[in-house]
Amino acid sequence: MTHSDAQSQELPPLKAVTVSRDVQNFDLLIEDMESALGEAWGDIGFKEARHFFEQPEAEALDFVALALDAEDEDKTIFLSEIVKSAKSKGFKVIVIAEDVTPAALHQLLRDGADEFVPYPLPEGELHAAIDRLKAPAAAAAVAAAPVAAGPGKKEGVIIATHGLAGGTGATTLAVNLAFELATVDKKKPPKVCLIDLDLQFGSIATYLDLPRLEPVFELWTDTESMDDGMLKDALVGFEDRLSVFTAPSDMIPLDLITSEDVTRVLDMAATHFDYVIVDMPKTLVQWSEAVLRKAAVYFAMLELDMRSAQNALRLVRALQAEDLPADKLRYVLNRGPKFTDLNGKSRIKRMAESLGIKIELVLSDGGKPVTQGADHGQPLANTAAKNPLRKDIAKLASDLHALGQSEAKAA
Repeated sequence: MTHSDAQSQELPPLKAVTVSRDVQNFDLLIEDMESALGEAWGDIGFKEARHFFEQPEAEALDFVALALDAEDEDKTIFLSEIVKSAKSKGFKVIVIAEDVTPAALHQLLRDGADEFVPYPLPEGELHAAIDRLKAPAAAAAVAAAPVAAGPGKKEGVIIATHGLAGGTGATTLAVNLAFELATVDKKKPPKVCLIDLDLQFGSIATYLDLPRLEPVFELWTDTESMDDGMLKDALVGFEDRLSVFTAPSDMIPLDLITSEDVTRVLDMAATHFDYVIVDMPKTLVQWSEAVLRKAAVYFAMLELDMRSAQNALRLVRALQAEDLPADKLRYVLNRGPKFTDLNGKSRIKRMAESLGIKIELVLSDGGKPVTQGADHGQPLANTAAKNPLRKDIAKLASDLHALGQSEAKAA
């Protein structure tokens, strides 16, 4: 056996390659690739990538890790061609990105990238992404199929989230709270339904990378004829854990549905699920009252700013003018001051006192991983498990479930 033959046998075939401007800029990626693949991976530059995919050495590749940062963003079109070239050869693509805008990530994902992982890499996240790539295609098909709705004999708890201003995080809370509730008990996981009632700009389907089904619109236009089968057809599953009732595929007027329509959907959902999480539009409409009265908990999301303060006052005045239960609102402050902000607690206290409300929950600022997870269509538990916002929402889910269990035992 020649020396070259021995060398070729010693080196395992490449199972993956990183594609980057300079892989040395991604030292954590190098460590994780070595941990996951040993010596069965290599690195190539952007310019060499498409030519390399044509070579015999690339035939055994399982995936390509495309690593980029802010300096590479002006090359998005060129990087998209690399993604397309890899996909044409049947390779999976993981995008590892640092300080890259959502628009660039959207472009790469639309052009075929399978996974996105933020950089610096969260602990274990590259391994998790590789495991997801290895999952059978059938598993992905199941995740997009409607989830069976159960026996119809439950008395589910309805929880609503309502943003008092744009970008206060109501949808982020709804999506992540629903997922945390669905996984709060490993032995006996609750059945959870997530409903997007923002009929025009609802983005839950985007947050979880789910299709918007035609039966959603059909159901809203004929709730009087709704039965268990129609509800099931309008639901789409997420990872076999959540059942999601998305916003319709087309924008429809908010007054197309009535309070009776909303009541029928919530009542039927509550008979099939332990928890029904409802994401509300910011606009108050006729049927907002139906959700407010049905909800066991109605979270009003605000931030520590003037627009949230003014809108909170206006909301309370509007509810009181219509003799609606304003005291049912549970105020949640998102992006709360950090621990190092010594004046943070006093500012929260002054805001609550000036509004005449009680801020019952303060959520941490999750930073860029929150947006990155939403862009990739995954809850924080899957993309940034140690994120402070994820920990806060997980604790909230645990507390709500524990309260529900204790009340059920007492009954």
